[in-house]
Amino acid sequence: MTTSPDTAVKKFDSGHRFDASRHWDASLKLVFDTKGLPDITRMRHAKHYGPLRIQRPFYPEGNEGCCHVYILHPPGGLVSGDVLEFDVTVEQGAHTLVTTPAANKLYKADSNNVEWHQITSLQVEDDGILEWLPLDSIAFNGTRGTQLFNIELGENAKCLGWELLCLGRPATNLPFESGRLEQKFQIFRNGKPLWIERQFVEPDHPRFQGKWGQGGATSHGTFWVVGLDDPQEAITALRDSIPASNNWAVTYRRGVLLLRYMGTDRNEAWEIFQQAREILRPRLTGHEAVIPRIWLT
Repeated sequence: MTTSPDTAVKKFDSGHRFDASRHWDASLKLVFDTKGLPDITRMRHAKHYGPLRIQRPFYPEGNEGCCHVYILHPPGGLVSGDVLEFDVTVEQGAHTLVTTPAANKLYKADSNNVEWHQITSLQVEDDGILEWLPLDSIAFNGTRGTQLFNIELGENAKCLGWELLCLGRPATNLPFESGRLEQKFQIFRNGKPLWIERQFVEPDHPRFQGKWGQGGATSHGTFWVVGLDDPQEAITALRDSIPASNNWAVTYRRGVLLLRYMGTDRNEAWEIFQQAREILRPRLTGHEAVIPRIWLT
């Protein structure tokens, strides 16, 4: 699996060690295509290392519809020293939806404050479509890690996805009071940057509580879409259909539609993202939004 030089993670000796060099790898590489089967997306290649798997592909939209795949991570989250790498390629003309069966837990760092790393690399070739729809990530108090996210789009490629982060566990009175998260997101088309963003989540920094920054929000997320024919009409549809709130906003720049959520209610964020997908997916793919089966179990 390849990563760009600025996202490469220093490799230590793998193994069950518990010192400052603690390092456990896991990776998953998937490739989807329509070769030999016009209009039918199949998973041509699946390679894994460590505790990452997938369930068999599903076709709830018909055999010639979108290929649904569920990523399974049996440990259920990231601990100090973990390095999870996802590499998904959607080749020309294929249409794939990738999701997860449960929230991704970002656990408290160990006594050495060793960080975890999560690296996601998505490639969508000409006329391909990818929907990246993982469930939320839950940052436990004291977690320390980095999330690196890179999307490479070919000509006329389309992509719809989201990332939702929940800080602490307020339902059990366990707020996010210490730790550090770094998140970096990048989208490129034909090698040219469309969206590059980097943020730090640090409870000790003034921006965490400041109204000019995090403002005390415990849930925030970004929903993105690239490839809409009429983005301004799509924005109007979102504003007309989703109840107005100070917790979300939508904009369009450099070919990317971005819907942001920042608030204190994970369920509200999830509902807004679900509504947005119901509105935007038909405009992007020509097909109604089908709920992955795993979300209903």
